[in-house]
Amino acid sequence: MREKRKICVVTGSRAEYGLLYWTLKRLKQDDAIELQIIATGMHLSPEFGLTYKEIENDGFSISSKLEVLLSSDTPASITKSIGLTNIAFAQTFADLRPDVILVLGDRFEIFGAATAALVARIPIAHCHGGELTLGAIDDAFRHSITKMSHIHFAATPEYRRRIIQLGERPDSVHAVGALGIESIKNLKLIDQASLEEAIGFRLKKQNLLVTFHPVTQENETAEHQFGQLLSVLAGLTNTGLIFTMPNADTGGRIIKEMIRSFVDDRPNDSIAFDNLGQLRYLSVMKYVDGVIGNSSSGIIEAPSFKIGTINIGDRQSGRTRANSVIDCLPETHSIENAINKLFSPDFKNLLKKMENPYDLGNASEKICSILKSVELSNIQKKHFYDWSGENNI
Repeated sequence: MREKRKICVVTGSRAEYGLLYWTLKRLKQDDAIELQIIATGMHLSPEFGLTYKEIENDGFSISSKLEVLLSSDTPASITKSIGLTNIAFAQTFADLRPDVILVLGDRFEIFGAATAALVARIPIAHCHGGELTLGAIDDAFRHSITKMSHIHFAATPEYRRRIIQLGERPDSVHAVGALGIESIKNLKLIDQASLEEAIGFRLKKQNLLVTFHPVTQENETAEHQFGQLLSVLAGLTNTGLIFTMPNADTGGRIIKEMIRSFVDDRPNDSIAFDNLGQLRYLSVMKYVDGVIGNSSSGIIEAPSFKIGTINIGDRQSGRTRANSVIDCLPETHSIENAINKLFSPDFKNLLKKMENPYDLGNASEKICSILKSVELSNIQKKHFYDWSGENNI
């Protein structure tokens, strides 16, 4: 009898876990696979809601919990956290001895985990490689993880080509679609009345979901840029504002403080959440008129709801985007123009015909099938694929 293949999934944040949920569920149900889960990063932080409990409440067993975040958001503390991640994962991988690890995205915790797995000679499968976010240091982490990885699950054909441009063999790179789209299709979202009760907030005539992260490739711009956005939002009338807090990035704490101050001054029109959770977050997206800020969810998931996204600044520059995305500068006049366009009748009519370029079908089924069948022997001896621009890849 063939031994089960041990697949270890690493997750470091609430958003990342939400994207991985359906893949985790499918891996858990497969009799040929032994699922291991490592929770780290923000999952173990009281500041971010101890979201590892959500993983357990969903019926998953966590194989290891690794605390690596320091209680600070300075460049020095983030760098030290990467070092702690390397140390923690070195021993954990030695204990769990997975056959392959599955990681998603570009955060520094995932970079640390991938580095430890590479040294331990554990094959790495990577989701959402090949993407660009020119305003974030995550760009360098993502491409580094791609070069350390052996199996690639890209969100679009364009991203697949970019991974191949980085020298990865075409047969190791699979365009499966964005993982978050499955949740939109599979979850039974909350009806409006129940949602308003669940979040303690009554929706207004028009509503916006606001998520703004620091632009980590720029020095000390978070306070100024977010202040420009808040000054515009403060002037809106009959508009409900639902804020979600930023991740554990350099400069994130000042944004949190500004959100809390804004909501305290406008309790009837705004509310803020450290962690909405996947179901409530997607349900909110269903009922708002648009997403505003610089989060990837506005680029990847929002088009599936046929709502507009106001993407501010450079953080998401380089990503494939639908026509529902309105790009603007982090300046009051540019943000005002974008909001006017978002609420205009012409733009709302455009949204009715919207197609999401990240929707390629059932991503988790494709990922699970490949992970349990791919030949792992000698997979770590990678040869650089010298791509010459051919179209038949």
